[in-house]
Amino acid sequence: MVTEAWDGKIFSGGFVAGGAGTSPVLAPATGETIASVGQADTADLDRAVRAAAAAQPAWAALPYTERAAVMARAAALLGDEPERLTRWLVPESGSGQGKAGFEAMLVTSELQAGAALAAQPYGQLLRSMKPRMSIGRYVPVGVVGVISPFNFPAILSMRSVVPALALGNAVVLKPDPRTSVSGGLALAALLAEAGLPEGLLHVLPAGADVGAALVAHPDVPCISFTGSTAAGRRIGETAGGLLKKVHLELGGNNALLVLPDADIDAAASAGAWGSFLHQGQICMTTGRHLVPRDRLEEYAAKLAQAADRISVGDPTDPANALGPIVDQGQLEKVHALVGSTVEAGARLRAGGTHEGLFYRPTVLTDVPLDSPAWREEIFGPVAPVTGYDTVEEAIDIVNSSEYGLSVSILTADPFAALQLADRIKAGAVHVNDQTVDDEAVAPFGGTKASGAGGHFGSSVNLDTFCDVQWVTIQSDIQRYPF
Repeated sequence: MVTEAWDGKIFSGGFVAGGAGTSPVLAPATGETIASVGQADTADLDRAVRAAAAAQPAWAALPYTERAAVMARAAALLGDEPERLTRWLVPESGSGQGKAGFEAMLVTSELQAGAALAAQPYGQLLRSMKPRMSIGRYVPVGVVGVISPFNFPAILSMRSVVPALALGNAVVLKPDPRTSVSGGLALAALLAEAGLPEGLLHVLPAGADVGAALVAHPDVPCISFTGSTAAGRRIGETAGGLLKKVHLELGGNNALLVLPDADIDAAASAGAWGSFLHQGQICMTTGRHLVPRDRLEEYAAKLAQAADRISVGDPTDPANALGPIVDQGQLEKVHALVGSTVEAGARLRAGGTHEGLFYRPTVLTDVPLDSPAWREEIFGPVAPVTGYDTVEEAIDIVNSSEYGLSVSILTADPFAALQLADRIKAGAVHVNDQTVDDEAVAPFGGTKASGAGGHFGSSVNLDTFCDVQWVTIQSDIQRYPF
């Protein structure tokens, strides 16, 4: 058991006891209890929202340089000591050490971008038919409710928390119960040390009841949710009925399209990374591999070889590239999808087995287009592969999914691929890279069942975490005929 300032606590006006007691933090690789966190109840939520609403106006009124300075200090602290996060990401979320280091870097980058975001132009001069100044300006919404997932817990919390704060909002964050430290409390400690004034960030580890209350809270006008499409639909229904600003970043079943002229060695390497990184527990994971039928066997053999070489085990051992599936329920779902797809006619080329929560990287070929592993988001280290005869057919298959998050096109002719991108229905298209990519300075979001209500990244955060206010100014009071 490790004792920290937040051990057994929530973060709301400092680290304090939660109304629902405490909960152990379990390492999925070993089942060991590695810490304890507080558990919030709805009374804690009400207090947090009141405190956030009270603190937010003064924060928004500060010179932008002061908000930027907090983000810059937090970036410097984490850049100097990434272990602030990696020492929790590895055991708590089952991250391989490389993935944990990469995630800490992404959080540092997000903080740096947040410092820059605070200095962005926040409006524009508009033309008017009248002799007046007409301005459209972004103003902070007030209190932003953030609900974040377990898989990349630190960055998927901070890509909402940081821009919301930088733009003058307060935040109430409910991290996934499985990653309350790396997805919440460790981040609160970092920002508090960087000088974030009290009351602006509240971290409430809790169950679904508190999450539902946060979505429905009358004094939280904006909800930013990252998670499954099923949960996103429920949140959208509730928030929409309450006329809230809602941002939903949801699931994906992302396609990697290998064109006939692609280098198969390089394509298989990209495909393996896209499907197996962090045990496939990423919304951008490559979930569908489309390969020319006459090159499918070569690609599948190389992808299976890559899968067989990957070491899987306790991620505290740096020799292991992949760690555990997050919990037993998710492992059973992954294994059932693999089994039912093999029963539907797919061929198992690698993996398909597990020891405890450690699932072997798995390659399925000749996968029917109506099989579970092809149609559904797997969220496990599984690479379904199928062949196509024409590029036209392949584009139709890519677009046939209900999801539209990320698509990869691998080719020797990147400008031809750029033309194909015009026909692809997805929030991101990567030519000659795999599907997993995200940068704080780039707009990120999905289409169709992969997301709604806005994007993350760069200046598009203004639309997501602000309202637009029209302001006009005239020298004299306008006179009217009555």
